[in-house]
Amino acid sequence: MASHLVKVAPTVAIVFCCGICGVLSAQTPKDAAHGWRVAHEEQILQEFTGLLSIPNVANDKANIRRNADRLVGMLERRHVAAKLLLAGDANPVVYGEIKTAGAKRTIVFYAHYDGQPVTPEEWDSKAPFTPMTRTVNGETRIYARSSSDDKAAILAQLTALDALQAAHIPLRANLRFVWEGEEEAGSTHLREVLEKYRDELGGDVWLICDGPVDQSGRQSVVFGARGVTHLEITVYGPNRELHSGHYGNWAPNPAMMLAQLLAGMKDATGQVLIPHFYDGVIPLSGLEKQAIADAPRNEDKLRQEFGLGRSDGGGQSLLAVLNEPSLNIDGFSSARTGSKANNVIPSTATADIDLRLVKGLDWKTQQQRVVDYIAAQGYFVTDTTPDKGMLVDHPRVALVKLDAVGYNAVRTPMDLPISQEVIAVVESARGPVVKLPTMGGSVPLEMIEQTLGTPTITVPIANYDNNQHSANENIRLQNLWDGIETMAALETME
Repeated sequence: MASHLVKVAPTVAIVFCCGICGVLSAQTPKDAAHGWRVAHEEQILQEFTGLLSIPNVANDKANIRRNADRLVGMLERRHVAAKLLLAGDANPVVYGEIKTAGAKRTIVFYAHYDGQPVTPEEWDSKAPFTPMTRTVNGETRIYARSSSDDKAAILAQLTALDALQAAHIPLRANLRFVWEGEEEAGSTHLREVLEKYRDELGGDVWLICDGPVDQSGRQSVVFGARGVTHLEITVYGPNRELHSGHYGNWAPNPAMMLAQLLAGMKDATGQVLIPHFYDGVIPLSGLEKQAIADAPRNEDKLRQEFGLGRSDGGGQSLLAVLNEPSLNIDGFSSARTGSKANNVIPSTATADIDLRLVKGLDWKTQQQRVVDYIAAQGYFVTDTTPDKGMLVDHPRVALVKLDAVGYNAVRTPMDLPISQEVIAVVESARGPVVKLPTMGGSVPLEMIEQTLGTPTITVPIANYDNNQHSANENIRLQNLWDGIETMAALETME
């Protein structure tokens, strides 16, 4: 009988069964996953909602540990050797491994179990960690923080193992599961964990199971992700709020100053005007350009859905502009609005900015380009809160707080043999896929590639309209079911 021994403790071994009496299953991984899912939907959803019920904001250390411990248990119930990888103050990385006899390749599945912060009153349910099922346009969705980003991918990987084991479909490669606990906080300690556990985390390819599929609904395979960093800008007016009638037209208004400063950073088409902002960008290859040309054009549909009368980019497609660096205002605050508004000249105004990077750009250099631009507009730039003397000595003062962390963009060549193999395996489960050079979002691929020397390829499963990072995050149930089939195919790669 063919089998694989999986070590789960120093003195214990459990058989991961791949066949009965030497007869292997005639089912495809996709068929096995489909059959298992249909027969066990209630069980799958109970396990999923139980995981979603544990709060998972990265700075909530107690609940992060509850998530990690739960995931270790979920792996062990499937006879997967599991443990927590710890380094310094890092949130635990959950690690699982299946060793396959005679395997020539090791495939690593990455996802993250932490989620974005929540504001409960913004959610329809007022309870982001109480999963709620709703029907939207005839389709069932589950609403909860991390339902799509990224616990659905973890559950799909686990459920795929259930299906393969039940159908006696053999594994052909060593499998490793790496589930991070602070991706949404910038993966601050991931490099430290990768370096400490280098031998256990290496592989022939890391499959990044994060993000949404194409807006057309077709499965996508993505070969890179943009880098990211942030900065916060605060500009100053009077050291206390002043009456807008008594001092208007005389005391500088920091809200207006900041609005003008930010407006000068981009033109009417969304092109960034900061000097040298695009310097160093590595152009797409011919194969990558062709992949974008072959991909569905979803812009008209999205403008209708989002209520947009126009889009930035000077007529370029969404996929084309995702392969350019960006500057985005995440938020802007000064004084008060609505029923709490006062007739005042505010004392300060603050904006938070994120910078997305494409291959060829360095995140620290990109930060500095923004700082240099602010200084060129006549601002004295400081990294500490200005005192009265500094404010009096300089006509314009800007406090700029730079993120201490960030990472650069990565693009894995689409013509590598492993790239073509992943495409073929995913298409065996999902049919023709959309091949993309770069995902719009950011994942710490650079740390993985630099530390481990391993290529990364992203295979997302979530619906594009999942509200990730926002209120009412959700997973379309069919995307979860499809994701189980996709992961089953990938887990049986040779």
